[in-house]
Amino acid sequence: MDVFLNELSLFAPAVVFNIYFAVASIPLGFVFAVFLALGKASSNPLISRLSRGYIYAFRGSPLFIQFFMVYFLALSFNIGVWRPMGISWFVLHPLFIGPLVLVLNTAAYTAEIFYGALRAVPRGEIEAARAYGMSQSQQFRQVVWPNLIRLAWPAYTNEVVFLFHATAIVYLALPVIGQQKDLMITAKDLFQRDYNAFLHFSVAALYFMAVSMLVFFLFGLVYRRLMRHMPAAPRMRWAPKWLR
Repeated sequence: MDVFLNELSLFAPAVVFNIYFAVASIPLGFVFAVFLALGKASSNPLISRLSRGYIYAFRGSPLFIQFFMVYFLALSFNIGVWRPMGISWFVLHPLFIGPLVLVLNTAAYTAEIFYGALRAVPRGEIEAARAYGMSQSQQFRQVVWPNLIRLAWPAYTNEVVFLFHATAIVYLALPVIGQQKDLMITAKDLFQRDYNAFLHFSVAALYFMAVSMLVFFLFGLVYRRLMRHMPAAPRMRWAPKWLR
C-alpha cells in the first residue's frame, strides 16, 4: 500500500501538465470550432470549401504527425524570424506548441459536431422566429444557438475527454524541458528505472480515468442546466466509446 501511495504522489505533479494542456486548449478550440461550423454551413462557396478543407485535413491526419509538422514548421522560422524578434523561447516552447496543436485539432472535430447540431435545429422554430420579425442575429442568438448547444453538448463532452487523453502524446512528440514531465513521460522514466510497467502505467491510467470522470461530472451539470426547461431533465449517460 505504501508503494502505491508513493506512486500516486510521484504522479501528482505530472497530471498538472496534462490538465494544463487540456484547459488551455478547450476555450480557444470551442470558439474556433463555432466559426468553422458556421463557415461550413455558409452559403458562400469559398468560405464553405475552406472550412470543409480545414476540417477534412485535421480529421484525416494523425495528431502525432500534426505535432511534428507544426513544431518543425515553427523551428524552420527560428533563425530568420523568431530569434531576431526575441520570442523563440516562447514560440518553440512545448507549453505553447502543445496547446496550439491541440486547439487546431480539436476545433476540427468539434466543428463537425456543431455542424451536425446546426443542421438538426428544428426548421419550424427558425421559421417562427422569422415570422415573428426577428433579425438574423436575433434568430441565431435566441433560436439557433440554444438549440445547437443543447444538441451538441453530449458529443462535445466526449470530445473534451478525448482531448484530455490526447495530451498524453504532447511530450512524446515535443522536447521535454527541465522537469516538465506529464503522466506518460513520468511513467516511462519510472519504467526505465525498475521495469515495473504494470504499476507505473496503471497509476498513470488511474489519473486519466479520475480526470475523465471529473469532466463527465462537470459537463453533466452543465447539460442539466441547459435542459432545465424540460419536464424531466435528462442526465448524461455513462456509455464510454473506445474509438473516436
